[in-house]
Amino acid sequence: MIQIDLPTLVKRLNLFSRQALEMAASECMSQQAAEITVSHVLIQMLAMPRSDLRVITRQGDIGMEELRQALTVENYTTARSADSYPAFSPMLVEWLKEGWLLASAEMQHSELRGGVLLLALLHSPLRYIPPAAARLLTGINRDRLQQDFVQWTQESAESVVPDADGKVAGTLTDAADTLLARYAKNMTADARNGRLDPVLCRDHEIDLMIDILCRRRKNNPVVVGEAGVGKSALIEGLALRIVAGQVPDKLKNTDIMTLDLGALQAGASVKGEFEKRFKGLMAEVISSPVPVILFIDEAHTLIGAGNQQGGLDISNLLKPALARGELKTIAATTWSEYKKYFEKDAALSRRFQLVKVSEPNAAEATIILRGLSAVYEQSHGVLIDDDALQAAATLSERYLSGRQLPDKAIDVLDTACARVAINLSSPPKQISALTTLSHQQEAEIRQLERELRIGLRTNTSRMTEVLVQYDETLTALDELEAAWHQQQALVREIIALRQQLLGVAEDDAASLPDADAAEDTPP
Repeated sequence: MIQIDLPTLVKRLNLFSRQALEMAASECMSQQAAEITVSHVLIQMLAMPRSDLRVITRQGDIGMEELRQALTVENYTTARSADSYPAFSPMLVEWLKEGWLLASAEMQHSELRGGVLLLALLHSPLRYIPPAAARLLTGINRDRLQQDFVQWTQESAESVVPDADGKVAGTLTDAADTLLARYAKNMTADARNGRLDPVLCRDHEIDLMIDILCRRRKNNPVVVGEAGVGKSALIEGLALRIVAGQVPDKLKNTDIMTLDLGALQAGASVKGEFEKRFKGLMAEVISSPVPVILFIDEAHTLIGAGNQQGGLDISNLLKPALARGELKTIAATTWSEYKKYFEKDAALSRRFQLVKVSEPNAAEATIILRGLSAVYEQSHGVLIDDDALQAAATLSERYLSGRQLPDKAIDVLDTACARVAINLSSPPKQISALTTLSHQQEAEIRQLERELRIGLRTNTSRMTEVLVQYDETLTALDELEAAWHQQQALVREIIALRQQLLGVAEDDAASLPDADAAEDTPP
């Protein structure tokens, strides 16, 4: 076979195959495996949505979970090593060489994709994978797959696009498999689909963020406030404004993407992998056809986050793009972390513009709760009156020290709603106590009957006493259950009438005060 060095082979892999190889290496490091095998790479390919391997095995009626388990058998028997960096197994290198020769010589591909690697494996499957996995892959006709490769893989995200020389390169074109889709969540889409709660009493802070974002340079707000004051709610409010079109033209049709730092760091134990992911993510944000604002919650974890994985400080990757205005970012952190990390780095603090978020007072917290009351009413199936909202705000401010409004008021309201919802469907404590007592008495009666039957007990006075108590317990239990069922029926009628009245009010009301008056009307 023609001698091809390993770095050249890795460079020839398309994005899917390269990521599968990197994730396989990371998995082997966590398992302390001595070698990265073909099975390791195939398992990672199976985990990728719409990869060549998943599409082809699905068309071959091969169970992906069954194939994954068959491949996993070899991984359990792989030798363990004290070395922190596993080596590429000789068969893995041989497999990549076979695949590249097939891709370049026979199929005229300029990159090595998963489907071509599968073709190379099917030439001699027992050479690369365990017998159980090889038997499962016999359902795929290798000659037919090679002949109709485009048709077999047309649903795959590893699409084939002709280049200038007429060759085809496996590229990643499916939007669901971009780094942004993998490591970030579209908050604007959540707002558009009605998954975000309304944001009240934060107009000044949101307006300040909009002013900063509309600048040409240094257009990156950092939202700073104590835990629980609603820093993330500001960004949700901005997303709601964008969807409603209540922003300047410069911010219209903009997507706010929330960065998931945990997912970004997961599996990035290979040195430099974390930085590579983040640089790719930044490139996608900058080159996105739709303007993107990147929201980084708990932004202080980003400074030094790469060092936890043996890489560079990610803040150094951010600074140039932030200074040029190429990357729009909203950060959020607490005051203590801001002073500890941001203020110590003068270059970083200059690139972020401070947006202070203070704790609202009880009156403002009540207004915020009014905006959320409909959400909690629907979630718990209860009616929340205005007195309850005011009590949640004032009492939480008075008695719950160490926490901030509106977070603690929302928790109080949520707990109270859950308690009422439980009481509507669960039996009262008296019924539960009597039910438990009846079971205890039944157990004692059975024990006494057993002792009387075999002659261990001759005095029946205790038996008579327990039977009387048992009858009294059952009578009391029946009375309480009947009363409870009657109350439940009345409550259901009241709820139905109330919903009917509220439904009519919502249809007929032209303003919020009219709707409030309808809610106060007794059923």
